[in-house]
Amino acid sequence: MLKALKTLRLVQWCLLLSILLYAGVAEIFAPSVRAVNPTVNYLFSMLAVATVGVIFVVRRTLVFRAAESLATHPDDTVSLNHWKTGFIATYALCEALALFGLVLRFLGCTFEQCVLFYIGGFVLLFFFRPKEPAIAAGASIS
Repeated sequence: MLKALKTLRLVQWCLLLSILLYAGVAEIFAPSVRAVNPTVNYLFSMLAVATVGVIFVVRRTLVFRAAESLATHPDDTVSLNHWKTGFIATYALCEALALFGLVLRFLGCTFEQCVLFYIGGFVLLFFFRPKEPAIAAGASIS
């Protein structure tokens, strides 16, 4: 369990750093700002909202259920794998939010239009840090 926790924390920090790199690379190498069809902005905004919804579904279906099981049976490898998979999927989806901002920047949007995607991905990735599953209050260990 501790090895998985350390691995997930390392992945989380690497992905947080990558989001900062996306913003930096986009500002250095992106083409000049030009008019972008507003439909593209709306499309990416809707994709971002849908992605955030999927993040919460993944957390509810994989992470929380596996954490409940791991709290009482920490040696359950199936639950541990579901728990790790849930976090990795969550992190990938958070990273996708930041990538939406990177793509928009390379399409010609301004930094101000893209920064919300970077911030959204960064904040969600930061707050979804892995914690060792704790035994719920009132639950008995058999």
